Amino acid sequence: MKQFAQAFALSIILLLAAGTSALRAQQGEELVVGVDEVRQEPLSQTVAVIGRVVAQHSSRIAAQVAGAVRKVHADVGDRVEAGAVIAELDTDTKRAEADVLYAQLETARAEFQTAQIQLTLARQELDRQQRLEKSGAFSKSRFETAQQEVLKAQSEIERTRAVMATRRASARVLELEIARARIKAPFAGVVVERMTDSGNYLRIGDPVVKILSDEQLEIEAEVPSLRIAGLKPGYRIAANLEDGTTFSAVVRAVLPVENPMTRTRPVRFEPNWPDNIARLADAQSVTVHLPVGPPRDVVTVHKDAVVRKAGEAVVFVVDQGTANPRTVELGEATGSRFEVLAGLKVGDVTVVRGNERLIPGTRVKIRTGS
Repeated sequence: MKQFAQAFALSIILLLAAGTSALRAQQGEELVVGVDEVRQEPLSQTVAVIGRVVAQHSSRIAAQVAGAVRKVHADVGDRVEAGAVIAELDTDTKRAEADVLYAQLETARAEFQTAQIQLTLARQELDRQQRLEKSGAFSKSRFETAQQEVLKAQSEIERTRAVMATRRASARVLELEIARARIKAPFAGVVVERMTDSGNYLRIGDPVVKILSDEQLEIEAEVPSLRIAGLKPGYRIAANLEDGTTFSAVVRAVLPVENPMTRTRPVRFEPNWPDNIARLADAQSVTVHLPVGPPRDVVTVHKDAVVRKAGEAVVFVVDQGTANPRTVELGEATGSRFEVLAGLKVGDVTVVRGNERLIPGTRVKIRTGS
């Protein structure tokens, strides 16, 4: 009984409002209304496909050298910058080995200098023997011995030079291993998994943490093969998240891999995320709207201009300051507008605000501004 009374009261209010509008129209009073023009625009039929947000960079960061974990600096949920130290391995043994190599390198340098001195002395003795060649003091055996001493000194120089090169290279390898014992993030992101802790021993390739870049995100959708033909790199589509956030995205790549079970191919999209978008997550659901066929030009009217009367779609059209109803035939919806099949033409001015108060022949004044 209470609901019937409320409905009856609402009907009375509506009838009074209509009567008031009719009275104002009869008195020549203008009603202020908001308007929108009928226009022609391309209509592209679309089909919704469920995709997902994917991170461009997601990696298990592994140890490049073997060693015991001294300290892990990153925990699950921590945001790290590119180049930040994630963990450190023990390097005391490698540093000691490097010190031994540097000492051996100094020894080799000393031996090299000694060999150079010996070569100088051997060449001086050979020159002296050559100068005695035409005199009675010349000794062939001493001359040959001097030649051999020169060759021996040259050989010793080459040997010590090779030893120094080997020691330097070995020291560089150890320095590189010591540097790689400081495991760094290759890109900025969030630590989503931690696989080790202080005291654990890591072999080369053992994972330390998993990092996911939540700032470089794309969309991937499994698109039916029949819809692939219209998706070229650079093609722009509309998309939305589950919370209703809408945005556009551009086709980046159609991957040449087909799932024989679903007859779909993965397509990657570069999204234009809104500035105020909520924080996104890897594998988050997203809907992409893909074209069914080529776009066609249609005449459209704003949805707010359409009122339903006796089961028909009616639009009030303003002409020379007067609003009159016009029955229209509508087609498909496109965003906030309807396709017009009959009843309106491009340029017609339709009432989108205040049309619920209008009766045929109402004098209206177009609202300006917001």
